[in-house]
Amino acid sequence: MHVELRSDTFTLPTQAMREAMFAAPLGDDVFGEDPSVNALEQKVAEMFGMEAALFCVSGTQTNQIAMSVHLSKGQEVICDELSHIYLYEGGGIMANAGASVKLLKGDLGRLTRAQIEAAISPDDIHACESKLVSLENTVNKGGGSVYSSESLQEISDFCRHINIPLHLDGARIFNAMAVTGQTPKQFGAWFDSISVCLSKGLGAPVGSVLLGSHAFIKQARRVRKRLGGGWRQAGLLAAAGIYALDQHVTRLKEDHARAKEIALICAGLPWVDSILPVTTNIVIVQLKEGIRSVDQVAELKSKGIFCAPFGPQYIRFVTHLNFDDAALSAFKAQIIQ
Repeated sequence: MHVELRSDTFTLPTQAMREAMFAAPLGDDVFGEDPSVNALEQKVAEMFGMEAALFCVSGTQTNQIAMSVHLSKGQEVICDELSHIYLYEGGGIMANAGASVKLLKGDLGRLTRAQIEAAISPDDIHACESKLVSLENTVNKGGGSVYSSESLQEISDFCRHINIPLHLDGARIFNAMAVTGQTPKQFGAWFDSISVCLSKGLGAPVGSVLLGSHAFIKQARRVRKRLGGGWRQAGLLAAAGIYALDQHVTRLKEDHARAKEIALICAGLPWVDSILPVTTNIVIVQLKEGIRSVDQVAELKSKGIFCAPFGPQYIRFVTHLNFDDAALSAFKAQIIQ
């Protein structure tokens, strides 16, 4: 059996989602006339208690649009060294916004108010201006780690106090909420802009939504067009996003439970040294000394288990909508062959 655990981006639309897609009313989104896109944007904005939203092709696009709106050339964004916006978006902060990055070392990718406060550049012409703080929740490279409400409130209060915007890369934000019990409206109150992915744990085929104020989204729409991101009858994809938000949020806890089972299985394997704490749907395994991740990934692939190298001695497993109990049983049987 093919056991797919490389990423939650490998999910395929369910039959019900496909039916919703084909039934979607369509128009030209560049002209603002696709009713399904408009409905998705309104739905997500209202869900998070924010003024406006913009439907885009990917989380990288929404993050990079946010960087370009918030930052100007010669300014900097403060983020953790494990941040997706820094590691996995093709150098977009520099290429798109012309901005610099100040990297901090947090706890599994999570920063504190004290760290951020200490990192703010002085008001000095020799220093790069600190003009944005960006957090990630859950933290991909942190093994799906999540922020507490107390920490987010402290960081939000500080950023508001010094008048620096706070952005959230919320690619797996609904996974975080499934653990903490936080609500979308809480995040809308904490952050000035939010990127929400629909194509990971929620199982839509394509798309992310960028949230912010009316003025912010107006600028974001212009940047999206400049990046070639204006699309036409995108309502087919927006309908999938609407269906995912309505049907696939509450089931995320199932993915988390299966991720914990994977961690328990892996803990007893002879090639495993340690495992990062498993909070959501990501399992990051550290290999024993002398074992390379590319070799171990190849070995698992030969057994029908597909996972991803995550550094020289780390591999990542990610549970998702299409990884069910039968797949978990197959994983357990095949990994010990």
